[in-house]
Amino acid sequence: MVGEEKPKILVILGPTASGKSTLAIELAKRFGGEIVGSDSLQVHRYLDIGTAKPSKEVRALIPHHIIDIVDPDEEFNVGMYRKLAGEVILDLHRGGKRIILVGGTFLYVRALLYGLIEGIEANEDIRTHLRGLRKTYGTYYLHEKLKEIDPDSAKRIHPNDYVRIERALEAYYITGKRMSELQREHGFGKEEYRTLKIGLKCESRETLGKRIEDRVDRMIEEGWVEEVKKLRAMGYGRDLKPMQAIGYREISRYLEGEILLEEAITLIKRSTKQYARRQLTWLKKDKEINWYRVPEDLDKVLYEAEKFFF
Repeated sequence: MVGEEKPKILVILGPTASGKSTLAIELAKRFGGEIVGSDSLQVHRYLDIGTAKPSKEVRALIPHHIIDIVDPDEEFNVGMYRKLAGEVILDLHRGGKRIILVGGTFLYVRALLYGLIEGIEANEDIRTHLRGLRKTYGTYYLHEKLKEIDPDSAKRIHPNDYVRIERALEAYYITGKRMSELQREHGFGKEEYRTLKIGLKCESRETLGKRIEDRVDRMIEEGWVEEVKKLRAMGYGRDLKPMQAIGYREISRYLEGEILLEEAITLIKRSTKQYARRQLTWLKKDKEINWYRVPEDLDKVLYEAEKFFF
């Protein structure tokens, strides 16, 4: 019985602008699959052009899940993603569907596959804030904070053990869940799903950079500025987390007269290239990824996908 087996998930990974969505759609067409998103921005309604969200026409042909599920001012975090994605994957698996996971938020991917604790990467902004509080008020103050948020963890962590206090607070601020909850939920390692990881690589950094520049130009032509203008008119200010994403923040600065459009575009391209480099650094740590160039290696990818699914 399909429902008695572990779900198979074909995971497509790669830096931004590497062609992940295009490949996912091609594989879904070939194998009768459905796509599960793992993108922290595509979950938000109205953020379409700047998130490279698949069009409604594409979604009408190939079902996509975990896209357009919350408004820009609604809370959504990695813990919520893991729960929802797990439910969607189980439902698709029971229905005999081929499952393809794709998106640029690798924290979401890792949390889904290995559990929230393993998926949580260090957040330097949060750590800087906590270290500032420690410098001002001391470690005991932060332990008291932890006691308010997560009494169970506070009982297990000594008031002078700053490293563990910081980690527990950091986990809560990232996921919205207490460390004690995460530890109870965790414990399955890699046995929850069977996976095949396909990584997309470019010939060189220059090639990827050119693809990023071309994509940003195309997004501007498609109406990215108008999209941000509409979001602002709907009351979604630049202080919201989704509106602080690459592109949305620069275009907001342009709309408020802080910078010229040409400068905004240059900043978007630069920040996107830096983001792509960080993504590659993250991905290189994962030794399970099978790397290919597409379209050159498309036949190889199709062969591996067919072996995996069937």
